[in-house]
Amino acid sequence: MKIFRNIIIIILTVFIVNANAQITNGKMNAFVNNLMSKMTLDEKIGQLNLVTPGSDIPTGSVVSKGVEDNIRKGNVGGMFGVIGVDKIKNAQTLAIKESRLHIPLIFGSDVIHGYKTTFPIPLALSCSWDMNLIEKSARVAATEASADGLCWVFSPMVDIARDPRWGRIAEGAGEDAYLGSQVSKAMVNGYQNNNNFDNTSVMACVKHFALYGASEAGRDYNTVDMSKVKMYNDYLPPYKAAVEAGAGSVMSSFNEIDGIPATGNKWLLTDLLRKQWKFNGLVVSDYTAVNEMIAHGMGDLQTVSALALKAGMDMDMVGEGFLTTIKKSLKEGKITQQDINISCRRILEAKYKLGLFDDPYKFLNVARASKEVLSSDKKNIAKELAEHSFVLLKNDHQILPLQQHGTVALVGPLANDKKNMLGTWSVSGNSDFAIPVIDGIKNIAGNNVNIIYAKGANISDDADFIKHVNVFGEEITVDKKSPETLLQEAVEAANKSDVVVAVVGEAADMTGESASRSDIGLPASQQKLIEALSKTGKPLVLVVMAGRPLTIEKEVASASSVLFTWHCGQEAGNAIADVLFGKYNPSGKLSITFPKSVGQIPIYYNHKNTGRPWDGIEAPKFKSDYLDISNEPLFPFGFGLSYTNFSYGKINLNNTTVKSKEKLEIKVTVTNTGNFDGEEVVQLYVRDLVGSITRPVKELKGFQKIFLKKGQSKEVYFTISANDLKFYNSNLNYVFEPGTYKFFIGSNSTTINEADCIFQ
Repeated sequence: MKIFRNIIIIILTVFIVNANAQITNGKMNAFVNNLMSKMTLDEKIGQLNLVTPGSDIPTGSVVSKGVEDNIRKGNVGGMFGVIGVDKIKNAQTLAIKESRLHIPLIFGSDVIHGYKTTFPIPLALSCSWDMNLIEKSARVAATEASADGLCWVFSPMVDIARDPRWGRIAEGAGEDAYLGSQVSKAMVNGYQNNNNFDNTSVMACVKHFALYGASEAGRDYNTVDMSKVKMYNDYLPPYKAAVEAGAGSVMSSFNEIDGIPATGNKWLLTDLLRKQWKFNGLVVSDYTAVNEMIAHGMGDLQTVSALALKAGMDMDMVGEGFLTTIKKSLKEGKITQQDINISCRRILEAKYKLGLFDDPYKFLNVARASKEVLSSDKKNIAKELAEHSFVLLKNDHQILPLQQHGTVALVGPLANDKKNMLGTWSVSGNSDFAIPVIDGIKNIAGNNVNIIYAKGANISDDADFIKHVNVFGEEITVDKKSPETLLQEAVEAANKSDVVVAVVGEAADMTGESASRSDIGLPASQQKLIEALSKTGKPLVLVVMAGRPLTIEKEVASASSVLFTWHCGQEAGNAIADVLFGKYNPSGKLSITFPKSVGQIPIYYNHKNTGRPWDGIEAPKFKSDYLDISNEPLFPFGFGLSYTNFSYGKINLNNTTVKSKEKLEIKVTVTNTGNFDGEEVVQLYVRDLVGSITRPVKELKGFQKIFLKKGQSKEVYFTISANDLKFYNSNLNYVFEPGTYKFFIGSNSTTINEADCIFQ
C-alpha cells in the first residue's frame, strides 16, 4: 500500500507541475502576443540588438555607438558591460520611461568564476570534482551579481578542450564529456536556482556552441573540423546537459562546423539545438561573431546577418548587422517576417521568465547590493573553493605539510603579487581585495616561523611577450633590480632557510581569450630560478599558478613537492597557506591531462587504440609512439595526491553476466592507510571491448568524493545500467551494444584495478 501511495503522489505531483507550467506558458504567450501586436517592425528588430557602451568591461575591439539614443528609439534589446546598480538603473529607466512601448532591457555580463567576489577559474573548480561546491559557486555568484543589477550571465563555458595551448581552456571543465556534463548541470542549476527565477537568480548562457575547444593548433578563433561521431560522443554532451538542466540561453561560437560558421549554421542552431534537443530559449551571438562571418568568406554584412537570423540566431552581440540590414533583407525577400517575429518572441519570453515585465527594477536594490556584494561569507566560500581545487602533484619525503617552526624562504614572482591572483576573465573582480601568498602565510604560520622573502625573478624578461600580455594592465612587472640580482637574492634566502617555497607560474592574462601559447612551459626567467634553487640542496616546494596545464617535467623533477593551485581567486594567499601548513588536506584531481611536451598535444586519457598500439614497452620501430619520448603524459587525467594514502580493494560485482534491463552493482572498499584525515575521489571507468565502431581505451562513467579519517575504510557503490553504456554509432543513433565490458575503479585514469562483466 505504501508503494502504491507513493506512486500516486508522484503521478499527482507531475500532473500539478505540468498543469502549472501550461498555465504559466499560457499567460506568457498571451502577454507576448499582445505586446508584439503593438510593435513596429523597427521595434521588433531592435529587440535583437545587444550592445555594450564599453565603459566598464572591454571584451572585444568594438564598442557600440549612440547607445542612449538607440534605447529611446526602441533599438536595443539588452546591454552588457554595465556594472553597478546606479548605471543599470539609469539605462533601464531610459527604456522604461523614454521608449514608446516601455519594454525593459536585459542586462548581462561575463560572470565566469564569481562576480565581485572572485573564485578559482573554472578549470580549477572542475578539479575539485565536487558538484555541490561547483553549484554553490554559481549560486553565490548569481546572488551577488543579481544584487548588483544583473540578470544574465555569459556562463557556463562548457567547451571540451584537449589542447592546453588554447588559452580559453582556463574557462572550462577540462577534457572529459562525462565530468564536463556534471559540471555543466551544476553551474546552470546554481545560476538559475533550479529554474526558480526569484531576484537572486540569473539566466545562464551556455557557451560556446559548439566545439570551440577543438580549435586547430590551439589557436583562438581558429577552424574546427571533426567527424560527427567524435562531435556527438566527445564534445556535445556538456552542452546538451546544460540544455536539459533548463539553461535559458545559448551563445554561438566563433569557429566553423562542417564549413559553416556556428553563428550562421542552421544545422547546429535549429536542427540540433531546437529540434533534436528541444531547446526553447534564446540564442545570442558571441562578440561581433555575425560580422566576423564576412572574414570567413560567407558574404557581406547584409548576407551574413540574414544567414544568421535564418539559422536560428536571435540576438546580435555588438555588431548591429541585424539592426542595420535585416529590414532591407525583408524587403528583398531574403528573410521573412516570421524569422524576425520568432527571434523577437524568444527575447521577450526570456524577459518575461526573468520577471522584468512585472518589475523592470527587480534586480536593482541598493540595500541588497551593499549587503551581498563582497560580504564576508562569500570570502569564506572563495577560500573553501580554492582549497578544494588545488592538486598535489608531488610530495617526496612528506615535505608537505610544512611544520610551524623554522625558517621558510618564500620566493618567486607570484609570492607577493595581488594582480594575478584572480586569473583570467575576472572582469568584475578587484585585485586590491586579493590576498597574496606572503600575507596568507604570515596569517597562518605564527611567530615560530621565520619568513625570508625574495622575488627571485620576473614572471618573464621577454619585452615583446610582456607587451602582449599587458594589454589590459600591468600584470607582468619588470623589477628595477637586474635579473641577476633577483636570482642572487633568492639563492641567498634559500641558503638561510630550512625549506624553500617558490611561487611560480603564469600571469592572469597569459591564459584566457586571445591568449594561446605555442610553448606552455614556464618562462625562461622562472626556469632559471627553479634550477638555481634546486642546486642549493634545500627542500623545494613549488606552488604553481596557471590557467592551463604546463610542460614542467624538468621543474617537477627538481622539486621535492609540487602544489598546482591554478589561478585561485581573491582568497589565494589564505587558501594556499592553509594547504601548505596542513590546515586543509588537498583533494583535487586533474580534469585535464598534463603533457610532457607540446609535441604530444592533443593528449587525453580516453583515446582510441590504433592497429599498432604502443603497449608501454620500448620497441625499435612500427608502433604508434615517438622516437624521443614515451607516449605517457606527465600527469594523467584524474591524478592528484593527498597528505595521506588511500588503498583500494578488489572490485566486487553483483553478477558477471547482466541482462540489458538489469543493473550492475559494483562495490569497492577504500581505506585511508596514511596519517591524515582526507578526501578521495573514487573514479569508475569502463571499456567496451568490442563495438560496431572503435571505442576508447577507457571512459569515465562515475565518481564519488568521500571523506575518510585515518585508518577508516568505506565501501563505495556504483550502479551501471545499459543506458550508461550507450554511445553514438556511425549512423548517429544512440545505442547500447551487448558484449563484454571491463570496469576499472581507482584514484586516476591509469588504474589497473579491474573486473569484467558481460551485458546481454
